[in-house]
Amino acid sequence: MTDHEASTATARLFGRDAELRALDAFSARAREEGAVLLLSGEAGVGKSVLLDATVAGAEAAGVRVIRATGVQFEADVSYAVLNQLLLPLTAGFARLGEGERNALMVALGLLSGRVPDRTVIAGACLDVLRHEAEQRPLLLVVDDLPWIDRPTTIVLGHLARRLAGSRIGLLTASRTGEDSYFDPSGLPALHVEPVDDEAADELLRTAFPEMVLRVRRRLLTEARGNPLALLELAEALDPTQLSAREALPEVMPLTEGIEALFASRIRRLPGPTRDVLLLAALEGSGDLGLLRRTTTADGGTTALLPAEAAKLVEIDEAAGRVLFRHPLVRSAVVESSTNVERRRVHRRLADYFLRDTERRAWHLAESSVEPDEAVAVLLEEAARRKLHRGDATGAIAALTRAAHLSPQAADRGRRLAEAAYLGADVTGELGSASRLLDQARAFDPGLGSSLHAAAAAAFVLVNGEGTVDTAYRLVVSTIENGDHGYDATNTDLTDALYTLLLICWWAGREEFWAPLFDAIDRLVPEPPEIILLMSEAFPDTARATAGTRRRLAGLIERQSAESDPGSLVRVNTSAVYMDLLGGCRAGAWRLVESGRAGGAVRSSLACLMHLCLDDFATGRWEEGQRLADEGLALSKAHGYDFISYYFLFHEALLAAVRGEDAVMHEWADELTRVTTQRRAYGAARFAHHARTLGAIGRGDFEAAFHHACDLGPAGTLAPYTPHALWVALDLVEAALRTNRREQAEAHVRAMCEAALWDVSPRLGMLTLAARALVAADAQAPALFEEAVSGAGARDWPFDYARVRLLYGERLRRGRAPVEARLHLNAALEIFEELGAAPWAARTAAELRAAGQVQPNPAVPAAAAAGLTAQETEIALLAAEGLTNKQIGERLLLSPRTVSSHLYRIFPKLGIASRAALRDALSG
Repeated sequence: MTDHEASTATARLFGRDAELRALDAFSARAREEGAVLLLSGEAGVGKSVLLDATVAGAEAAGVRVIRATGVQFEADVSYAVLNQLLLPLTAGFARLGEGERNALMVALGLLSGRVPDRTVIAGACLDVLRHEAEQRPLLLVVDDLPWIDRPTTIVLGHLARRLAGSRIGLLTASRTGEDSYFDPSGLPALHVEPVDDEAADELLRTAFPEMVLRVRRRLLTEARGNPLALLELAEALDPTQLSAREALPEVMPLTEGIEALFASRIRRLPGPTRDVLLLAALEGSGDLGLLRRTTTADGGTTALLPAEAAKLVEIDEAAGRVLFRHPLVRSAVVESSTNVERRRVHRRLADYFLRDTERRAWHLAESSVEPDEAVAVLLEEAARRKLHRGDATGAIAALTRAAHLSPQAADRGRRLAEAAYLGADVTGELGSASRLLDQARAFDPGLGSSLHAAAAAAFVLVNGEGTVDTAYRLVVSTIENGDHGYDATNTDLTDALYTLLLICWWAGREEFWAPLFDAIDRLVPEPPEIILLMSEAFPDTARATAGTRRRLAGLIERQSAESDPGSLVRVNTSAVYMDLLGGCRAGAWRLVESGRAGGAVRSSLACLMHLCLDDFATGRWEEGQRLADEGLALSKAHGYDFISYYFLFHEALLAAVRGEDAVMHEWADELTRVTTQRRAYGAARFAHHARTLGAIGRGDFEAAFHHACDLGPAGTLAPYTPHALWVALDLVEAALRTNRREQAEAHVRAMCEAALWDVSPRLGMLTLAARALVAADAQAPALFEEAVSGAGARDWPFDYARVRLLYGERLRRGRAPVEARLHLNAALEIFEELGAAPWAARTAAELRAAGQVQPNPAVPAAAAAGLTAQETEIALLAAEGLTNKQIGERLLLSPRTVSSHLYRIFPKLGIASRAALRDALSG
């Protein structure tokens, strides 16, 4: 890569594409006829990067570049910067007349004598530059314009207005708001804004690849798009902070060089001004009212005036705010203070926030020198409130700080263990969780009785090289040997029970569940509602009741404003097999966005899976694909290798229904590997769902039957295997197709005995379809009709279309081709819209067998006219020539109802009679 390419790449990394284009245009014009451009922007927004890129590009194009920089301590030295510009061109002085040559040499200090008039010097300078430009274009670059000596600025002003037609360019850069002797009025200017979030994020990821998302988000917020601030704040962090192994400070530190740059300006301020600045920096909000109430004299405003004059802050009286002008100033103010000064200010702020217990706790913690249990308790309470609001990251920071302020080793260990649990189960920081656990054990060797330590260790084990068996024994032992008294209000215990439920589910072995249910039964005074509902709705959904579904639906309605990640995930998990995830989407999206911002990453993984499941069932397959890809990448990035099975399953499922058989098997094989190596046989069963659908899609019903039976044997709904409910209809169909009628009928009986319609309307529809498959020809149509006309049946497009396909197949075989085509066309339209290629092909083949060479165009035509599904069915049958009575018999409607529907159909289609139906539907 050339210097020019490297400079340009760096500039683009700063998000400077628009400015680069403007500078390229300026350089091209300068080469042809001369040009002037003023570059301005706040300190650190990347002006020097743009200058470097411009210089490299100009030199690559054959332009001679001379660069000069204003230096603050030389601002009063005459012609200091003119020396930098003209000394490389002294060979050209020989072309000047004697008077001009001597004038220049005196100005530059090369001759002694009286300095001539500045207009003479400017004219001589212009002649030298023009002579040089005759050989090749010339670009003068002057940085830090406000620090240029006054005599040079006069010369530059003279030059700037006389460069047209000279092939000389003048590019200058200065900070916005800085005073300068140079008068820019009437000259072209390019203002450089802070970079956008995307460019800032790319800059950090490129410069600090080891930085985790949560730390990156904090820096993006602090730096406000200022590239210098981004890089300097990141550079000041040590590796443990970059990787989030250690919490970030409330005010970010600075590198020594930048701290020294700002410190010199801060030290020159009066003492009262520095005091108020430190108070504003540590308080953080910039509230002028607060500063007035917590300082003496003129309420702090007067004291801030010198800082405003020094361009360190801006006072906005209208908004009641004081703002630090540069993102690094706040850090510099804190870094310039002493420990004693900071503790004194924190104590003052703690006294002010008597009613705001969270802020009081933090300021007390920062003002503490020795361990203090009272402050640790306040921080622990603050952690609870933060978690309830959804700020798991803040909760971990509060718990960690509380642990370090705890006088007793047992309290330190307990608080660190809870922080570790939140890191493993909510924020997705397995590495940090493991280190926190190590610290906790170091403080308290007897930590084996800690419920949070056991739960956190279980997550670390399962996603590492451990097995669910080891995690199971650890959590069960800790629960059974704990001194919690089975207190239902003990959050440590309920968190451990939730962890145990997941482990039992992953393990997939019936004998694992007894300790969990025994512990729930022993909770006093009674189990929390969510734990009780989870234990009823999720592990063995086939045995759940309609009452459980009603209670869960009510809880979902009440969680609309819930922010606690743990609560949201547990409710959503309970909803999975009862098909209530639709009501959980808003909460799930809140956690997904939190995870994307570096907050509740682990919780967001669960919610991404919940959204994927709902997307699949409700036909949002494109969104489901995107979320599965995102979840898989996020799992890998955060070390949740085991949890990746969630998304491997969905990738396999989508490949199966799209007919991508080889791809499906690759995903299913990876899912099996990830789960079985951890002895997570319950999770491994997910692969059989995808393999079942893939086999049916390619017409291999023998393989489909065996894969479905791997989830649960025919004739029974296997206990603690609710996933078997999702392939129950597949098993019945495959059994019939392979001459296993007895097993098919036994499985239908099991579905009916479980009253799956109480579990979910979707399972109710599938149960009716299964009954219709094994029913006699006389009973089958009524069962199919009930299935496809049930409330909400169309909410599950893939399942609904499959039922209509099965119905159409049965009708065709029963020699009712007209009615068969009605259902087959409806099914085909859905399959094609979803992209379910194998089912679309199968349906098209059935249509051909039913006498339709091409798909019926009437269905989309009816939809375009605004006909409902039932109106479409009636219109199609009427177009085939059936009477109202015949239509009513087939659709289980009265002739009067059919007549009423036709009365509404005609105006929608723009016709007046039955005879025009066929043409209207085909057009």
